[in-house]
Amino acid sequence: MTKHILSGIKAYFGTFKIISQLGLWRYFFIPILISVVIAIIIFTSAYGLSDNIGGFLSQWWTWDWGKQTANLISEIFGGFLILVFGFILYKHIVMALSAPFMSPVSEKIETHLVGNTAEKHRDTTFGEQLWRGIRINLRNLIMEILLTIPILLIGLIPVIGIVSTMLIFLIQAYYAGFGNMDYTLERHFKYAESLNFVRKNKGIALGNGIVFMFFLFIPVIGVILVLPLSVTAATIRTVELLEAEKEIG
Repeated sequence: MTKHILSGIKAYFGTFKIISQLGLWRYFFIPILISVVIAIIIFTSAYGLSDNIGGFLSQWWTWDWGKQTANLISEIFGGFLILVFGFILYKHIVMALSAPFMSPVSEKIETHLVGNTAEKHRDTTFGEQLWRGIRINLRNLIMEILLTIPILLIGLIPVIGIVSTMLIFLIQAYYAGFGNMDYTLERHFKYAESLNFVRKNKGIALGNGIVFMFFLFIPVIGVILVLPLSVTAATIRTVELLEAEKEIG
């Protein structure tokens, strides 16, 4: 597992070179625009809502003693809550809407790595790629929320909160890597088969997603570069896994 996580992270080295070598930057214009617009909408909304959520949570503390401390904790937790769900919504909306643009990019990288294998691929249209992206990311969004809510609640317990934050980060990273891998898997597998493939190679998804999540903490530049680099890195490792499976098969 650790080896696969590191492998997913190492795939980012050399991504700039491949993107430039294949002239792929022009294909990222619309996905980058989508990424920036969604980021602005979600995180400006999050900033405005954090105080409201904090105020709502503080109402549950009905006693006079410790009221100020309860208000402070509520505001911090409200801000953290908005930040977590902002990241969740951002990445799934962006990856779903970018699917029709990322799949061709992934295919060009795969052709560069292993040669032209178009005759072996599933032939899908723009609309089918968009629907696949929405379906995968909606499923991942629901799964991520179901896992995140109980961890957030447990995180209110002192000390355990630190572990809770790490778990939430790793869950978000896994599903980000999942989405990035599916741009390649879409050509090879049907929906259910892709789910099984990522489960078997969850370390690669996690490694890819860890870097993806760290990029989002870099102001402006992170939002611009996160998709081009993460999709390229995910494609490289996913193609390697697919080729390895063919050799074993």
